[in-house]
Amino acid sequence: MVTLDLLVLIAYMVGILAAGIWAKVKVTSQDEFLVAGRAVGLWLYSGTLAAIVLGGASTVGGVKLGYQYGISGMWLVFMFGLGILVLSTVLVPRILDLRLYTVPELLERRYSAHARIAGGLVMVAYDFMVAVTATIAVGSVMEVIVGIPRTQAILISSGVMVAYSVFGGMWSLTVTDIIQFVIKTIGILFILLPAAIIHAGGFAAMQARLPTGFLSLTHIGGAKILSFFLLYFFGIIIGQDVWQRVFTARSIRVARRGGIAVGVYCLVYAMAGALIGAAGHAFLPPLAAPDSAFAHIVTAVLPAGLRGLVLAASLAAIMSTASACLLASSTVLLEDVYLPLRGNGTTGSITQSRVVTFLFGVLMTAVASRTNDVIAAVTVAYDILVGALLVPVIGAMLWRRGTGAGALSSIAASGVAVVVLLFTRGIESDAPIYVGLGLSLGIYVLVSLVTRPADPGAGAPAGTEGTVKP
Repeated sequence: MVTLDLLVLIAYMVGILAAGIWAKVKVTSQDEFLVAGRAVGLWLYSGTLAAIVLGGASTVGGVKLGYQYGISGMWLVFMFGLGILVLSTVLVPRILDLRLYTVPELLERRYSAHARIAGGLVMVAYDFMVAVTATIAVGSVMEVIVGIPRTQAILISSGVMVAYSVFGGMWSLTVTDIIQFVIKTIGILFILLPAAIIHAGGFAAMQARLPTGFLSLTHIGGAKILSFFLLYFFGIIIGQDVWQRVFTARSIRVARRGGIAVGVYCLVYAMAGALIGAAGHAFLPPLAAPDSAFAHIVTAVLPAGLRGLVLAASLAAIMSTASACLLASSTVLLEDVYLPLRGNGTTGSITQSRVVTFLFGVLMTAVASRTNDVIAAVTVAYDILVGALLVPVIGAMLWRRGTGAGALSSIAASGVAVVVLLFTRGIESDAPIYVGLGLSLGIYVLVSLVTRPADPGAGAPAGTEGTVKP
């Protein structure tokens, strides 16, 4: 039984690694390594964007929330989809016209080099924690389904992700992501979802067996839905991992159409994960660790072979996000922190990017081996990102009166406040995001109004229009 699942898993790993290394031939410059030459078409763009948005938190975490709260567990992933829709319909033209490599680069153009470095540190922390989250999810799934010890599972999957990320950069991620998107769609939507509902006895049986409220969209609670909106809707709009995918689009039209398609796909995926988790609640015994709900459901409802395929589908979802955030964090560390601190005004080299990506991959693996809770880890990441960077980044694009002093003060004060509150109030508390956002907005506006703005024509998003094909 296990041997067949392992064979399917090994075939998947070997295939992904081979595809990633093959893509190395397309990498001839730093532009190719970081943003795939800004030449990705509609189908590749849509697949790769969907692959990185819907990772460990959306798959393992989404099923966990469905197991705990029923279909209202959909709201976390729903906010990802809503954020992608807004990003694609409203902000994509402005983002592509800037021709950036990173989000913090925008902060330097609009404010100052110091704001770029501060924003870079926050973005590195965010993307690194999301990469760790995805890697944790790999371990929790493989440990239950295939019986591989969690640490060994993390080492194997991380080795594959780091290898193809280092070899081919964004082109490797684009090629592997489209494969992972297809496998994930088949495995989660067309195999696991109907199998779980059938195993639970169908919708009528689920309604009879599930706790009161499990089929209500508001069972999780209004406060939790609001916190998901603040964290994940806004977080997906300003995340380096998402922007770096937007930068790869061949044109504004590709990014807009592909993003809308992905946003709708995310909404479907959100409901699918919640339904799978709710179905599992109807037939599984109480689980001490809800994070393992996905793996236990797969084990309960699928035979060998199909179980391996769905395991590959879950790994496809998880590894695509982990590799995207690994490349994003290493890109920001090199381009927005290390090189600016050295006073180097140029972009890094392919060799530098590969070295930093490898080192971050090793660190990601080590941290993931010692952390357990998927939702907790991703909550920390989004608390830090949204609390510290949302206001300065949106202000850079929409408010000309914002100043470098206002942005830097906002990032520093809100970043410290979020971290302190995470330690003192706990990861489950909503205080970090509420206080962080409120403090960030207040300080940004106040300090900007009492300090002198930069030259209104210098570094602002306007002035680069027309550089990208419509």
